[in-house]
Amino acid sequence: MVSLADRAGAVTAMADACERVGFLTIVDHGVDAALLTELWATAWSFFELPDDTKRAVAMPYPGYPYGWSPFSYETLTASLGETSPPDLKESYAIGPVDPPTHAFTDPDEASAWSPNRWPADDLPALRPVWERAFRAFADLSARLLSLMAEALDLAPDHFEPLVDRHTSAMRALHYPPLARAPQPGQLRAGAHTDYGTLTVLVARHDQPGLQVQRPDGAWAAADPVPGGLVVNLGDAMARWTNDRWRSTMHRVVVPEHGPASGERRQSIAFFHNANWDARIECIPSCLRAGEAPRYAPIGAGPHLMAKFRSTVGG
Repeated sequence: MVSLADRAGAVTAMADACERVGFLTIVDHGVDAALLTELWATAWSFFELPDDTKRAVAMPYPGYPYGWSPFSYETLTASLGETSPPDLKESYAIGPVDPPTHAFTDPDEASAWSPNRWPADDLPALRPVWERAFRAFADLSARLLSLMAEALDLAPDHFEPLVDRHTSAMRALHYPPLARAPQPGQLRAGAHTDYGTLTVLVARHDQPGLQVQRPDGAWAAADPVPGGLVVNLGDAMARWTNDRWRSTMHRVVVPEHGPASGERRQSIAFFHNANWDARIECIPSCLRAGEAPRYAPIGAGPHLMAKFRSTVGG
C-alpha cells in the first residue's frame, strides 16, 4: 500500500511495488470521495438500463473506441494473440472530455479523439460526473507519473512532454450474474496486460474476482481496500523501463463461492495513455551495464490502437 501524503515515502514504496509486482494500492490519493461515490452510482444505474436503451449509445461499429459494448463483445486474451471464448462482461467507455489543442492528420489518432456517446436523455446525471472524474483521474495520473519518475532517478517532470496530449480512456466494466455456466476457459475478463502507461481502478473489496499473476505463474487475489484505488502499470511503462518495472498479467474470474452463476461485479478503470506520437523506448537509466534494450522503439498510438482492435467483436 502506498500513501501519497508522504512524497518521499511514496517514491520508495512505489519503486518497490512497481519492480516486484506492477500492482499497488494507493491511499491519500486526493480524489474526492463524494465524486467516486457519484461515479460508481451513475455507472451502476447505466448498466441497469434495458439493453435497447443502452443500444442508443453503443459503439456504432467495430473499432469505435467509446460508448456501450454489449455482453460478450470483447475477448481480452486476443491482445496477446491467444484464442478463448469471449469475456463475460459489458462495458461503457469515454475518451478525452476536452477538445484537442493540437492538429493531427493520422486517422487513427483522430479516432482516439472521437466524440463520446452520452446517455443524455436516459441518464442525464452521468455526463457531468464522468467529465469531472475523467479530469480528476488525469490529474492523479500526472502526479503518479511524477512520483514514478523520481523512483526511476529521473527528473519529476520527465514524463510531462510525453503525456501532455494524452489519449486516455475511462471505462466502467459490468459483470452480471450468468444465466448459464461459463464455457471451458471462459472468464469475466481474460488474462491480459494493459496497454498504456498506467491504469487507475475503482473497485469494491466485497466484489472479488480480480487476480494478478505472480512471477512464479500462480494467480493471487488483488482486492482493493476501502477508500483506496488500485494502480497497475501498462505495457508502455514496462517498455520504457526495459522490464525493470512490470506490466503484470491480470484477469477477472467468476468467483468460486456463492451461486454457480457468479455474483454481480462492477469496476471503473481509467486507462492513462501517452501522447499519440510519444516514442516508447528504453529509458537510458533503466539499461543496466551490458544489457541491451528488450524492445524496439514503437509509437504509443499505433501500439494502443493495434491492441484495442485485436480484442473487439465484429
